[in-house]
Amino acid sequence: MILYVNACVRAESRTNRLANALLNKLGAYKELRLTDLAIKPLNGERLAYRDAQIEKRNYDDSIFDLSKQFAEADFIVVSAPYWDGQFPAVLKTYLENIYVTGIVTKYSEDGRPQGLCKAKKLYYVTTAGGEYDQRFSYDYIEYLAKDMFGIKETELIYAEYLDIDGNDAEEILSAAINELKVF
Repeated sequence: MILYVNACVRAESRTNRLANALLNKLGAYKELRLTDLAIKPLNGERLAYRDAQIEKRNYDDSIFDLSKQFAEADFIVVSAPYWDGQFPAVLKTYLENIYVTGIVTKYSEDGRPQGLCKAKKLYYVTTAGGEYDQRFSYDYIEYLAKDMFGIKETELIYAEYLDIDGNDAEEILSAAINELKVF
């Protein structure tokens, strides 16, 4: 199963257009539109409840549904526009909710994380109005995917400088779409 984690907020998102072009090449997918979910940042009460379920190894609780979906995906496409030097908060909220020891990761006897996710590859798709700097978006996602979740391969797909005066955003986006390759 291909899981599409859509963190695009705008209805006419350029990032979503780029992601959809990739998804059309990959095949059938299940879309998880984060803005349509009732996910909330973990607070003291929700964290205590989640920790209690983890301690009991009660992974059938609905609080773990998103984690299990992520862990079971064969391929993952994450789309998130580049805003203010990072991705939208809804993506961070999603990541904090799916990061569950016993589902997406576990710890070895020496305390090192070992990923439990099945995904062969995670694609991170983004667009930027100006210059794109991957340090606080893709690099973070790549770190989680490889070092915590066990997803060995990641790929960054992006288009930048879309809002610079004199640039043709449609031309730049079309070029990025035409350059897409799926292996």
